[in-house]
Amino acid sequence: MDSDRAIVERQLGRPPRAFRRVVVRCPFGRPAVTEQTAYDDAGEPFPTTFWLTCPHLVAAVSRLEAAGGVERWSAAAREDDALGRSLERANDEQRSLRPELDLGVGGARRGAGGLKCLHAHVAFALARPRYELGERILDELRPLWPDVCCTP
Repeated sequence: MDSDRAIVERQLGRPPRAFRRVVVRCPFGRPAVTEQTAYDDAGEPFPTTFWLTCPHLVAAVSRLEAAGGVERWSAAAREDDALGRSLERANDEQRSLRPELDLGVGGARRGAGGLKCLHAHVAFALARPRYELGERILDELRPLWPDVCCTP
């Protein structure tokens, strides 16, 4: 049987950088979200802790981003106090998970005021449930999983 790392490499189409382990699997048992180390093998910082690898979800989030999702969800976090607090808590949690890098979800710097990458927020929501903003983004992707496995 293939190792998780080999499956993730097939999903990404390249070797994963800073790969630590799989933290979320799809209903078919394949990797969906991985956890990355703070630094890659070359010693370079890797700002994203949770990486979305499921090809189906990656494509769905890409479509959402292409339709203006980053801007829309950034505005929602600024305008809705509950979503803004949710984002702040997630960024604080991210910093506590990896204190080596003082970065929030997806590598966000303090006071960034917006989201950088919905893929990172979806991965964080799947890996760390009860992240309201991420769960609201996930709701736009329903159904989350395809009827058959999308990983070759």
